[in-house]
Amino acid sequence: MSEHTHDHGRDLLKQLAGEGRELRALIPGVYDGFGELHKAAFADGEIDKKTKELIALAVSIAVRCDGCIASHARGASIHNATEAEVAETIGVAIAMSGGPGTVYGPRALAAFRSFARKSDSQ
Repeated sequence: MSEHTHDHGRDLLKQLAGEGRELRALIPGVYDGFGELHKAAFADGEIDKKTKELIALAVSIAVRCDGCIASHARGASIHNATEAEVAETIGVAIAMSGGPGTVYGPRALAAFRSFARKSDSQ
């Protein structure tokens, strides 16, 4: 059996960025609106940004969205989540989503690690 080497972090976001630019050019209002929603939802408030990124990571696992997983793994890294915090977040996602969480959870950990080991997590 060959080793699985797909990058669930940086490479995936790079691929999606190009595809996203094409669609954004066609429907800029939708993307602008989503950007504003995202900005408001992830702003510091009663819940800090790191916790919001961890929540979003858990939801990303539960809804099985690889691009979302990569984006929120990066966000968790940027906001200084620890690997232990990410692992516990993945545990909650597995509890809430069952078997699919055991597939997408390891992808989330791999994505987080790909951003956490880089000092330029952006």
